[in-house]
Amino acid sequence: MERGKDLAAAEPSAAAPSRYESQKRRDWNTFGQFLRNQQPAVELHHCNSSHVLEFMRYLDQFGKTKVHLQGCLFYGQPEPPAPCACPLRQAWGSLDALIGRLRAAYEEHGGSPETNPFASGEIRVYLREVKEFQAKARGVPYKKKKKRSGATRNDDDDHSNSSSTTPFS
Repeated sequence: MERGKDLAAAEPSAAAPSRYESQKRRDWNTFGQFLRNQQPAVELHHCNSSHVLEFMRYLDQFGKTKVHLQGCLFYGQPEPPAPCACPLRQAWGSLDALIGRLRAAYEEHGGSPETNPFASGEIRVYLREVKEFQAKARGVPYKKKKKRSGATRNDDDDHSNSSSTTPFS
């Protein structure tokens, strides 16, 4: 009887998917439901980057990150002193992680890397624009991290000021 308890106790942890795998499955199912709800419904093999962009914009309504609009008094302020009516949106980091999971799930479900709509140039451009716009709206300009090659921290900081930020339109 003891041996049976040991096997039963060990089995659930071995069979339980990781947090990443669980989230990837939920994301994949949510995207599939989004495609089925389109009028007319979209088959996965007909999905393209336009559908992915539409999905990310759809998800914005469930976001929790305040993104100040350019006309807002608090636009560009890292810590606004009062509430405002600016929308809540999905944070760039959340969208980036989502696309990474969906990109992997697409290929795991038989999709070709060459036709992966989550890996398209349009998606990369959109994510870059969201990142830059959100950074600017918060008043914290995005600075690309440079790889260290033995330089001091001050040298790296001096060179990081040259990155540009363009507004998201």
